Amino acid sequence: MTELGLDAWTLALIRTERLVLLRTRARDRGGVHRAAGVAEVHTYLGGPRPRDELEREMPGPPERWPGNFVVDLDGAMIGQILLRRATEHRHPVATGKVDLGYLFLPRAWGYGYAAEACAAALDWFDGVLPGESVVLTTQTANVRSMRLAAKLGFTEVERFRAWDAEQWLGLRPPVTPTD
Repeated sequence: MTELGLDAWTLALIRTERLVLLRTRARDRGGVHRAAGVAEVHTYLGGPRPRDELEREMPGPPERWPGNFVVDLDGAMIGQILLRRATEHRHPVATGKVDLGYLFLPRAWGYGYAAEACAAALDWFDGVLPGESVVLTTQTANVRSMRLAAKLGFTEVERFRAWDAEQWLGLRPPVTPTD
């Protein structure tokens, strides 16, 4: 049983107009490490992380679970999307809900890839676990992420302070299947 409550993950990939969302593979380890080490990527996430720290934290291939996607553009990894249950959170409203996280390399910024990929992942999620709400947390200073949250249908629940910065907690209401 996975943390999203799914017994099996048979999904091979999700195709959008320009992107492919794939289950993580062993070859994605380097891309995940590169993204975590880029200063611009981690401006609002505590700064870049040293390579040796990343190696210790992820010595093998990235974990495979439903909701952990690599975003591929023309055969190259440009980002990662994570949908996972927030067992612990800096804000009690989010605990127990599924949390959307995303990380894109700077070369992919400004083209709408994050919106396209996150919308596709949320559509997948709605089909697998209909009726579940999703939360998203970002720093209020991260203007791009705030715009993306609004575009994806998240509305503000509350602002709070964590990691020495004002954080924004948004909620996307559950999508219920139509008959």
